Amino acid sequence: MLVRLAPWLIAGLALALGLLFPWLKTPLIIGLSYGFAALGVGMLIRAGQVSFGHAGFTCLSGYALVAISRTWPQADGVLLLAAGAVAGLLGGAIVGPFMARYRGIFFGMLNLALSMVLFAVLGKFYNFTGGTDGLRLERPPFFGQVLERAAYETWLLVLCALLVVAVCALVRRFYASPTGQALGAIKSNEVRLEYLGISARWIFYKGYIASAVLCGFSGGMFALVQGMVTPEMGYWVRSGEYVFIAVLGGTLQPVGAFLGAIAFEFLKLFAASVLTGAWQLVIGTVLLVLIFLAPAGLVAWLVRLDNRRLQRQGN
Repeated sequence: MLVRLAPWLIAGLALALGLLFPWLKTPLIIGLSYGFAALGVGMLIRAGQVSFGHAGFTCLSGYALVAISRTWPQADGVLLLAAGAVAGLLGGAIVGPFMARYRGIFFGMLNLALSMVLFAVLGKFYNFTGGTDGLRLERPPFFGQVLERAAYETWLLVLCALLVVAVCALVRRFYASPTGQALGAIKSNEVRLEYLGISARWIFYKGYIASAVLCGFSGGMFALVQGMVTPEMGYWVRSGEYVFIAVLGGTLQPVGAFLGAIAFEFLKLFAASVLTGAWQLVIGTVLLVLIFLAPAGLVAWLVRLDNRRLQRQGN
């Protein structure tokens, strides 16, 4: 019950905090946008594979938004966000067949290599990409209305909160589907999956595309709230943050990615204000403590509470 209500609670809490404290809107949107990418990374972790390059898909999505916005200045923000997801889908569909052939450290390093190639290309072709300075994304209309910054951020937060609820529901159904179950079986026994006549490579390819789409959502949302894109969106450090968030929140349930993302974003803000030059030390310490207290992530506590409630009802 708690696990099913958690996305609604996160969405409601984000909206309430954003309306009560307007300065929190941007951190909340950024945190939730990281959650989409972490959910994509966590989807692959459920299959036993860790990607250190999925920030490349968020970066690709962000630059796609800028290209579409400059070609079609009147493009609605909702359409741009959908275009970001499509950019992630196309990117995953193109490199997915190659990535689906590899496992373990080879899979992780190949993803890292591709994301760093994209990072280098975006930094070098200054005339097209703006180089390391990036490109500015003009504020698009929302639902046909040209909004001021405050109203724009409010609508963006509302859209992000609704997407959290919808995506968690869809991914939960995906995990319960035959494809989702087979994706998890790749981690436990890929050979047995093949003996059952199920192509592990094909299943993993579909999971890889789904994770790329989620990263596309993340990149689109991040670009819309920041108003610009830079190659740093695809740097390996950002990919590492997505892995960190996925581990912090846990992969047992989709909502874990958003729990981890919000916790990570506000922990980073707090640590940067207290220890400006050593905020990474605080985050690393928190991760080590969490590994000992909750190896399955923050969402494991919700799952444990749900299980206890069911046991009491059974008795």
